[in-house]
Amino acid sequence: MLEGKNIVIGVSGGIAAYKAVEAVSRLVKAGAGVDVVMTENAMHFVDPLTFRTISERPVVTGMFDEPKHWDVKHISLSRKADLIVVIPATANIIGKVANGIADDMLTTTIMGANCPVVFAPAMNTSMYENSIVQANIERLTELGYLFIEPDAGRLACGETGKGRLAEPSAIVEFIDRCLSATKELKGV
Repeated sequence: MLEGKNIVIGVSGGIAAYKAVEAVSRLVKAGAGVDVVMTENAMHFVDPLTFRTISERPVVTGMFDEPKHWDVKHISLSRKADLIVVIPATANIIGKVANGIADDMLTTTIMGANCPVVFAPAMNTSMYENSIVQANIERLTELGYLFIEPDAGRLACGETGKGRLAEPSAIVEFIDRCLSATKELKGV
């Protein structure tokens, strides 16, 4: 189901960003075209060169980067995408989108989307269980955004609990199911 699909992977600034590299690799190996959009904070965890090498495509990192050819990048990315997936989805990015804040390339791409948008949360258990974060997740779910449940286990801070990013294989399986469901809804 992934062959020939266009997927935008948004990478936000959390330690779990390194797992997005494996997810992109799995998607490319399955035949998907993958465009990566990184927030400024994400670049503190993984270098854009890593994603560019794995995806074999330019990586979008800034709102005002000089385009290689003329287009309004956040609109062109959102229009060609069959699916947008944020790996990892931090409390910050979830909160921004839930409240209509579009102040970087990733959030503006999400706001311009006509395709399903999936969030794969990753954060400390206390943050994930915070009533504000849960309210933001609930709001986005009510608006039709999709979420991949985080795993429970050892977190980067050394604590144990729910909030660990789902494994890349599970994320790719979820993406495949989303695209299959979208195809069925369209009657293709």
